[in-house]
Amino acid sequence: MRSARAAALASILVAGCGGGEPEREVLRVFAASSLTEAFQELAGAFERAYPHIDVVPMFAGSQVLRLQIEQGARADVFASADQRHVDALVRGGLLSGGRGFAGNELVVIVPRDNPAAIAAFADLPRARRLVIGTEHVPAGQYARMALRRAARQHGADFEAAVLGSVASEESNVRLARAKVELGVADAAIVYRTDVVPGRVRVIPLPDDVNVRADYLMGALTGTANPEGAELWIDFAASPAGQDIMARRGFLAGSAPAR
Repeated sequence: MRSARAAALASILVAGCGGGEPEREVLRVFAASSLTEAFQELAGAFERAYPHIDVVPMFAGSQVLRLQIEQGARADVFASADQRHVDALVRGGLLSGGRGFAGNELVVIVPRDNPAAIAAFADLPRARRLVIGTEHVPAGQYARMALRRAARQHGADFEAAVLGSVASEESNVRLARAKVELGVADAAIVYRTDVVPGRVRVIPLPDDVNVRADYLMGALTGTANPEGAELWIDFAASPAGQDIMARRGFLAGSAPAR
């Protein structure tokens, strides 16, 4: 009798669900804005490999995402453009750790008509309106590191002249890029992967000046989907994931896990 009631209850529950597909798990991925296109493609490939998981990405500056997580935002994975914000969340007990999965490098971009006539990195002091990231943005921090390195070759006056021409400090590299594309800035220092061919001119940084940006990713300690988070992190580091990152212009290799 009891088994018959259980069977009847099960049939009612199945009928109530309409016989449809089981509800997909949600995986919330907070990622640096420079990862936007790469992670959108990565999400599509991941969902094909794991059709029971629905990836919901959120893109912003690494420092903005870190603050949102510290203030209680619901996230399962955090992907940062530098070690600093990963370390802060690990110290706060909010992130289980950071695993390196990609790299990037800096370039200077100028408008197509190049009003400041910047042909090389050494010409950067010619810019009257330079855009870089704020000191709290990884790209802004890397830009300042590159200028300090350049000062060893070109002198302290070079660094001072470039920083003196900064007209705007942005909270992510996409905003910096947009100001050059719109022609309201003479130049900007951004990641190589942020360049949209045909919209701007690209000025490379010398190898001994450039700074490698290492991207790290980890699962939040309070994630509601720990298995999905680990699957995503492993997928990004897999040959399929690394192929997507490479096609999107990211550097191979990774920073050591912390």
